[in-house]
Amino acid sequence: MLRFFKSKRRQRAIKKVKDGDGHALKPFRFYEVFYRSLFYIKLREEDGEMHTYAVHVDYFDENESIDLYRDGKHHAKASNPAFFPVSGGVIEAATTTYGLKRIHYVTEDEQEVVLSPDRRSAEGLRMRLDAKFPEISSIIGKLAVIILLISLILGLPQLAAMISQLPIIEERWGSFTSPIILPAWLNTTLLAAGTIAAIERALTLKNHWLIDMETSWWDD
Repeated sequence: MLRFFKSKRRQRAIKKVKDGDGHALKPFRFYEVFYRSLFYIKLREEDGEMHTYAVHVDYFDENESIDLYRDGKHHAKASNPAFFPVSGGVIEAATTTYGLKRIHYVTEDEQEVVLSPDRRSAEGLRMRLDAKFPEISSIIGKLAVIILLISLILGLPQLAAMISQLPIIEERWGSFTSPIILPAWLNTTLLAAGTIAAIERALTLKNHWLIDMETSWWDD
C-alpha cells in the first residue's frame, strides 16, 4: 500500500516537471558552499552511452525550484520536492530549511543510489572529512543526534504551552502549562546548537521522522 501511494505521488510530481532551456551548468565556486548544492550521477541510456546528470539546488531561489542538467546542459526543472524521470528510473530530490534531505536515483525495481556531491560543495567537503577522519566524523554525527533529541525533549513542551495560549485554542481546549521552563539564554543556545546539528544532518543526507522532527516543522 505504501509503495502504491509513493508511486502515485511520484507520477503526479513527474507531470509537473518542465523542460530545460539548454543553458550550461556553471562550475561550482568555493564561496557558493553556503547556498548551493550540486550532485552527480552517470547513467547508461538506450543509446548505450554513459551520460552525466547533475542536480542543482540554489537555496536563494525564491521559487524553491530544483534543476536537472544532462551532460552539462539544462535538461529539466521542477519544484521541491522534485522527481525527474531518467533512464531506468527517477531522480528524487528534496530539501529542508537546512539543506538536502534526499538526493537519490530510484530504479524501476525500487533500488536506491545516492548521488555524488561536487567535491567543492559543502556536502562534498563533509564527505571528504568522513573519508579522512571517520572516527571524528562519527562523533560529530552522534553529537548532532543527541543535540536534536535534547532540543526536542526540552522544546516540545514549551512550544505546546505557547500554542495552547492562542485565543482560538485556549477557548476550545484550555491552556497547557509546560513542566519545563528554560531561561531565554538557554533556549537561544539550544536553538543555535539545534540549527548547527540540523545542518550537519543535512550535509550527510540524514533524515529521521523523530530525530529531525523539530527541523521539519518549518518545512511542513
